[in-house]
Amino acid sequence: MEKQFSIAEAKNRLPTIIHYVEKGPHVELTRRGKPVAMLLSIREYKRLSRKYAGFWSAISEFRRKFEDEGIEIFERDFKGFRDLSVGREVELR
Repeated sequence: MEKQFSIAEAKNRLPTIIHYVEKGPHVELTRRGKPVAMLLSIREYKRLSRKYAGFWSAISEFRRKFEDEGIEIFERDFKGFRDLSVGREVELR
């Protein structure tokens, strides 16, 4: 269960709340009983705000890293990784 604090309560207990948030769980801040903000660790913020490159960009970056080290990767190295069989058949009613 996530912890909740009113803004006034959080103002008075900020150091304690910061120590709590640094350990992982986030804290919800409320105003008149309604959620208005979340307080979370920098680690969690960075994880949530990270941009994902996508599969093709990840493969390209992977190849570049190996090429920089003098290791060549060819298409045949990936042969057999992908399942080329037909997907499940769907019965139409």
